[in-house]
Amino acid sequence: MQFIYVFAAVLVAVAAQHQDMEQEVYVSYPDWYIGHRERRDVTFDHKTDNGRVFGTLGQNDNGLFGRGGYEHQFFNDNRGNLQGQVHGTRVLGPYGDSSHLGGGLKWSNPNAAASLDVSKMIHGPTSYQAAAGGRWPVGKNGDFSLQGTYGKVSGMRPEYGGIGNFNYRW
Repeated sequence: MQFIYVFAAVLVAVAAQHQDMEQEVYVSYPDWYIGHRERRDVTFDHKTDNGRVFGTLGQNDNGLFGRGGYEHQFFNDNRGNLQGQVHGTRVLGPYGDSSHLGGGLKWSNPNAAASLDVSKMIHGPTSYQAAAGGRWPVGKNGDFSLQGTYGKVSGMRPEYGGIGNFNYRW
């Protein structure tokens, strides 16, 4: 007998849900509310011994997104400053979903700097970006500088460039 009562209650609940789904109710918000609505992103940033762990969950016009990563400082002394980062991103949107993984290294000292960034889209292309440059004093009023870049996306031709300058201030 209890089975019949439970079965009847489930049928009534399913019928009530079906009836509510057929009645389409659209909530309209006033224009002043839509224009002044605040973003509700959730961010996390926690410092560790030589780095930090970070993350963000949020929403924008492209859909829902989440990003997280770890940044580490390898050294900061007379050799210069070397930092590395690893991160990942996931986007859920109306036009499709995407996942990206990436990382990079950045080195700098008072006269020069260099960086290498690698990014991989899951089931998509990999891209590499490298840049370096430096400026060294020549005499009392001059300096010499060099800069170069290299970039490559899978399936595309590489992009690269360089420039050198000698500056003298009279």
